[in-house]
Amino acid sequence: MEYKFTDANFEAEVLQSELPVLVDFYADWCGPCKMMAPLVKELAETYDGKVKVGKMNVDENPNTSIQYRVMSIPTFIIFKNGEKAASITGAVSKNELAAAIQQALA
Repeated sequence: MEYKFTDANFEAEVLQSELPVLVDFYADWCGPCKMMAPLVKELAETYDGKVKVGKMNVDENPNTSIQYRVMSIPTFIIFKNGEKAASITGAVSKNELAAAIQQALA
């Protein structure tokens, strides 16, 4: 299941999550973000029940994007125990994202 994160639910859904969380910071107008969308959806299905995987629109949710210094999109941040555990910027391979998730699960 792919989650939709917002400034309003970020604290509860991401920072207080008992599971690691992968947040895809994106925008609707971003070409590389659109290219990554199917991979993010696949990862959400692959890690369902083990990792929360979701998206946050930076245009609609500027506060969280600013707080975590998201300067380029797509940016993928993995949170574990309420803390930023890893960050990847740009269009990357599914394997690179999966490796970062596996490290958070270790």
